[in-house]
Amino acid sequence: MGKLGNLGARLHHGEIGYDFVKNRKLWYGISILITITAIVGLAVRGLHMGIEFQGGAVFTTPKNMSASVSQAETFAEEASGHDAIVQKLGDGSLRIQISGTDTEASDQIKAELSKDLDVPAEKINADLVGPSWGDQVANKAWQGLGIFMVLVVIYLAIAFEWRMALAAFVALVHDITITVGIYALVGFEVTPGTVIGLLTILGYSLYDTVVVFDSLKEQTKDITKQTRWTYAEIANRSINSTLVRSVNTTVVALLPVGGLLFIGGGVLGAGMLNDISLSLFVGLAAGAYSSIFIATPLVADLKEAEPQMKALKKRVLAKRAQAAASGEPAEDDFDDERYAEDEADEADDAAAAVVGPRNQPASRTRGRGRPSGKRR
Repeated sequence: MGKLGNLGARLHHGEIGYDFVKNRKLWYGISILITITAIVGLAVRGLHMGIEFQGGAVFTTPKNMSASVSQAETFAEEASGHDAIVQKLGDGSLRIQISGTDTEASDQIKAELSKDLDVPAEKINADLVGPSWGDQVANKAWQGLGIFMVLVVIYLAIAFEWRMALAAFVALVHDITITVGIYALVGFEVTPGTVIGLLTILGYSLYDTVVVFDSLKEQTKDITKQTRWTYAEIANRSINSTLVRSVNTTVVALLPVGGLLFIGGGVLGAGMLNDISLSLFVGLAAGAYSSIFIATPLVADLKEAEPQMKALKKRVLAKRAQAAASGEPAEDDFDDERYAEDEADEADDAAAAVVGPRNQPASRTRGRGRPSGKRR
């Protein structure tokens, strides 16, 4: 943990770092490939909508059933002609969910299940879910998502600027597309829990992006008054300074969600956890990825298209070329340790001057012959 903390400190102070912005075309290509795969999966396989969205019947058997989940699933599919989802509850009863059935078909299925499971029909509870209710839930979900997106763009445009709002919007669409596409590819059922999980990860993804944007906004104040860094380089420093924090929060968030998905839903067979845990797991990972590899590099691209940023980049590169031609180190080569040493020297000088006449006055030549370290 000490090494990780030291790494985070060095990243934050710019002593080390990885050039995420320079390799942005690679990240864009990876994201485009993943997004196309998700869209193809969605178009070919489609989403497996739950009973809440397309209507159907739910049958609950008495407690302590001897039939296994696989047997009950086979009986239900033979009786209904549709795919069935069977879950064994804690009291030993079976919950059989069949989509696309009406009242008349429900009575017939109930009678068939009574024979196959050797249970009196009156002891099997049947509940019907109408498709109109599912349509209402779906419409409300889309409305909520649309309102969320609009408010996000407005807020970011006011708090930061429209380029950051646009980049965050692209990152959110990126996360939604990947999550929905994976649902189509793996065939997990889409339920209201899935919608809740999707909206949850959008908020998390936005939070991660805003943290980087806030650092970028702070570091780019009066950026045109200096000739040390370009906008893209400062954007890269912002990513690196928040990188360890982003990784830590993402890992901590993924651990319990992964437990729900792989242990609860996979090992223990609690399939009802899959609908929300998959959306959370995929969305959290995609959100962390997009905030680092998509949103901030996209902001850098948009900003460096401005005339002021183009002029700044020319001045920075020209100054570095001039320094290289004269054999002097460019300002960009000065490290933070040298700045710290200079600041410490200045503090010592000030302290010595305050002590009084009994002590030697501070040397006026201290620090001469080397760069002052002041950033311009």
